[in-house]
Amino acid sequence: MIRLLIAGAAVYVAYRIVREIIDEVPDDFDPLLLPPPDDDKSLRQQSAAMGVEPER
Repeated sequence: MIRLLIAGAAVYVAYRIVREIIDEVPDDFDPLLLPPPDDDKSLRQQSAAMGVEPER
């Protein structure tokens, strides 16, 4: 029973720490960076330089 209480307390502390870290991230932060529009062109150039066809 004591082990269960200790495990629950550890999980709660980890949860609070993660919540604090998430709250510190600015609202204008964009975690999903999309590839540049000419990404396909550079992939074709790299593949051509290696002598391989891109598999996309």
